[in-house]
Amino acid sequence: MTRLNQIAVALMLLMASSISAQTNNYKNSFGFRTENDAYLGFGSDRYYTNGLFINYSRAIRQTDTSGKFIKRTWEAELGQSIYNAQTGAVPDISYVDRPFAGFLYGSAKMNWFTREGEHLSAGINIGSIGPTSLAQDAQELLHDVVGFYEINGWQYQVKNELGVNALFEYKRPLARTGATTDFSLSTQASLGTTFTGAAAGILFRAGDINELFQSVSSGSRISNQQGSVVPHKEFFFYTQPTLQVVVYDATIQGGLFRDDKGPVTYKPNRLVYSQEVGVKYAQARWMLSFAAIFKTKELRSQVKSHQYGSASLHYSFGK
Repeated sequence: MTRLNQIAVALMLLMASSISAQTNNYKNSFGFRTENDAYLGFGSDRYYTNGLFINYSRAIRQTDTSGKFIKRTWEAELGQSIYNAQTGAVPDISYVDRPFAGFLYGSAKMNWFTREGEHLSAGINIGSIGPTSLAQDAQELLHDVVGFYEINGWQYQVKNELGVNALFEYKRPLARTGATTDFSLSTQASLGTTFTGAAAGILFRAGDINELFQSVSSGSRISNQQGSVVPHKEFFFYTQPTLQVVVYDATIQGGLFRDDKGPVTYKPNRLVYSQEVGVKYAQARWMLSFAAIFKTKELRSQVKSHQYGSASLHYSFGK
């Protein structure tokens, strides 16, 4: 073999190894989701007014995929949700049509995926409502930084209570109407001292979509199987109507085990309807999404219904 041929072979081997390295899948993902009613541009600042969630996921090593579950992942999340009355600056307590409240938590969750597209998850979160949720501090800091109005009303927030909540989720495909559209059932349930309830909805996707066991829809693009490759690019529109049954919501009713729950608490509506509309994109390492969520009133005292925007960005790594 001539020197030139040796160089050519070496370059071909290098290119092949580079392509192989590029197609091997990633085992981890890290990212965040931010939610705020200001994202929709309606000028509102009320009810569920802000949320920030930081998430890490890792695929579990799996050598045998002949069983029911072909992929397993675990994830950890830190999050904070902030709730206001009809405005973040109420003149007095009579304007508090929804309690000021926050929920600061950490959570852990396991996910199981089947070849047929089923997705099961079980997890737990531990957190706090009341001043220890740091919701007042976070909202006041945000308004100071961006130059929004001065906050007033947190003196009426619900009282402190530690919360522990179990979380369950089940999704399954219902129908695939072509290469670019499908319908899936999405159900959730929570049981705990902060939130207890259940929800069910129908997810419709249209565009470049993957099966649910390797899709941005279910956070399952990562994998830890020998020979697994990066899933195809996804870019699709989706919509999901959901009906929620509310048994207990401590951000509205106050702490479950407290006698003094706060200066203003309410009984929630037992049925809440929401409509989510959005787009998701995923290619190679990156996953992005944006959605608008519209909800009916969570309690009778609410002056208006509510809507907010949700945006997320996740990065995959570690082959």
